[in-house]
Amino acid sequence: MGLTLAGVVTTGMIAKRGAPINFTLQRSNSSAPAPIDRFTFSNYWLATHPQPDLPIHGQAAYLVDLDTRMVMWSRDPETMRAPASLTKLMTAMVAVDDAGSLDRVVTVTKESTQIVPSVMGLSPGEKLTLRQLIDGLFLDSGNDAAEAIAQGIVPREKFIQQMNQKAGSIGLTATHFSNPSGLDAPGHVMSAHDIAHVAAYLDKNYPDLAAIAAAKDITIPATADHKAFYPHNLNGLIGTYPGATGLKTGLTGNAGGCMLATATRDGRHLVAVVLNATLHSTEDARVLLNYGFSVRTDGAFGPLSRQPAA
Repeated sequence: MGLTLAGVVTTGMIAKRGAPINFTLQRSNSSAPAPIDRFTFSNYWLATHPQPDLPIHGQAAYLVDLDTRMVMWSRDPETMRAPASLTKLMTAMVAVDDAGSLDRVVTVTKESTQIVPSVMGLSPGEKLTLRQLIDGLFLDSGNDAAEAIAQGIVPREKFIQQMNQKAGSIGLTATHFSNPSGLDAPGHVMSAHDIAHVAAYLDKNYPDLAAIAAAKDITIPATADHKAFYPHNLNGLIGTYPGATGLKTGLTGNAGGCMLATATRDGRHLVAVVLNATLHSTEDARVLLNYGFSVRTDGAFGPLSRQPAA
């Protein structure tokens, strides 16, 4: 049974970390496997608080409070669009699922080194751990790292199939992957809503990946198996925006400039998605996060509370 308020239906749970509020009665069954959290976001906040006219350039934008799962700002969140390198979050999660450990060693194929642009700088035959490849995947946005991962654990076709299967299993409804890198391709799409969903899922279930995305610089020393690498985070909010924790930038001809930004401040966790905002994606994400931190949704069923913006 859902809870209907002001013409808006919220389903399942509005979850605040450590203090979930359940609106449904569920029968306990200790032998049943834990259900996959599909991260249903509530539009109750938008229905009860006028959306401010923020100077957002992106064709699509989405701001979510990950603690209350309230949508705080929205523009065209359901349209399928080219997601560019925001794809790589799913690539990393599927790779971890397949490998079972970030210490799994992967041999770089010749084919993976022939993809351009946005490269980590891999050479055929080099052997790196999955963690090191994800360092280059997230920070350098290495398309060669994406292909090395997709080809180095299971066959590439199976890997992409697994990406789509995982998208369906966690509840993405406007997503389809054609490659592991996010380069423009027919049928390779995600919505802003789905991208926020992926960010929430990764934040909760893959903390090691979230930690990599939050790093500004990483040094991978040379060994007998590979040369040295120095991944540098392309996310301009890391180290400059108070509380920024990730997650990924993207840019292709069809996608334009994209940003998936996460930040934590005063115990609050926000995610902002900006799509097709060439030259303005980082700026747009900063504006959304500033607004998000200036208001609180944990009192959405009571008086509005405010706090200073950054």
